[in-house]
Amino acid sequence: MYRKQSNQGSKSPSTSRFGGSRPSHGPSHSSGYGSNPRPGSSSGRPSFSSGGRRFPSGGGFRTKNRGPKGENISHSRFINKATVTEEVENFIPEHKFADFIIEENLKAGIIGKGYTTPTPIQDKSIPHILKGQDIVGIANTGTGKTAAFLIPLIDKVLKNRKNKILIVVPTRELAIQIQNELIGFTKGMKIFSVCCVGGAYIGKQLSELRYTNEFIIGTPGRLKDLIERKAIHLNQFSTIVLDEADRMLDMGFVNDMRFLMAGMPKPRHTLFFSATLSPEIEKMIGEFLHEPVRISVKTRDTSKNVEQDIVRVSRGLNKIDVLRELLAKEDFTKVLIFGRTKHGVEKLSRSLIEKGFKAESIHGDKNHSQRQRALKGFKENMVQILCATDVAARGLDIPDVSHVINFDIPATYDDYVHRIGRTGRANKKGKALTFVE
Repeated sequence: MYRKQSNQGSKSPSTSRFGGSRPSHGPSHSSGYGSNPRPGSSSGRPSFSSGGRRFPSGGGFRTKNRGPKGENISHSRFINKATVTEEVENFIPEHKFADFIIEENLKAGIIGKGYTTPTPIQDKSIPHILKGQDIVGIANTGTGKTAAFLIPLIDKVLKNRKNKILIVVPTRELAIQIQNELIGFTKGMKIFSVCCVGGAYIGKQLSELRYTNEFIIGTPGRLKDLIERKAIHLNQFSTIVLDEADRMLDMGFVNDMRFLMAGMPKPRHTLFFSATLSPEIEKMIGEFLHEPVRISVKTRDTSKNVEQDIVRVSRGLNKIDVLRELLAKEDFTKVLIFGRTKHGVEKLSRSLIEKGFKAESIHGDKNHSQRQRALKGFKENMVQILCATDVAARGLDIPDVSHVINFDIPATYDDYVHRIGRTGRANKKGKALTFVE
């Protein structure tokens, strides 16, 4: 199959690709270390709280910890014991995927993936997006937001191939994840896409952009760069998705988002997703959207599937020794550990590897291929432990994470919510532990 060239260049046809451009991944990676040894006994064992009670070991119990942004976070907010009787949320969807008025080949692809009943955000969002309405979606992480916007937008493209969609996200990992999900939904449909993220080779992205792409998925900085190089023409896009908008605001991308919105024609179709709703987010909604439908399926800050507790490190104990003792336990099968700084995360990862654990790290000092290789190894269970800065906290769908450990206190409570949202997904149980000194 020959790929249609866009009017932005005149290169030879690309190789055949079905269902969009798949980002390149590094080879399967394993750290090569043996099975985890059980570390020797330490001078003390980690203590777990019980409803915020004082611990018997020495040292005062501090009720709050100030994060690096100055936010006081009460330790009680890191504790949420699982109840003995499990209550299932009584959500009854109004639709089935078979009910949506979408192209039959897309419907068949969805059902072929085993999807029958929409999640709440999908059930409430898809009908409005199919009508072309602007929406603001407020939902907890891991609720199926990606499919909520991809399914109706794929249908939009199938109904009119002139439609072009721009999807803007805060991190390269989330962009690649959305790209892969798009590929999964569009097999055989000859829908093409390109992933435009920083840290990856821009030459390949420039080459891909010479051809027609119905979807462009990218991070704000790289998208702006490519627009200024005239490789992307915003006047060709009538639909934009701003996913994890609160995270983009936190990361300082608000002016880049304004740049993208200003370059698009009006009227436009804008889909805006955020896990939180602050005055700053409300201001962005007022700037960017026209009479949006507001959809909120967020019932609580943290998932009921995540048991939360703290690990108090008594005076005289080494945090890493306490961590090693935890990681040696049988139920710590797939562990995501968050640290505050790039240097600290890398140091922690190396220390764990030296002790015989299968560990990897992702942070801002690693290049694109290194980060993707580390994520791939963790997702595919070739490594047991992934040490990360908050770059990995939002949006990533990593299956079957048994534990999230906050080795360093998060900067804000919102950061905490997004960190622990990496476990307890897809109605599975998870545990979140926060180290307190």
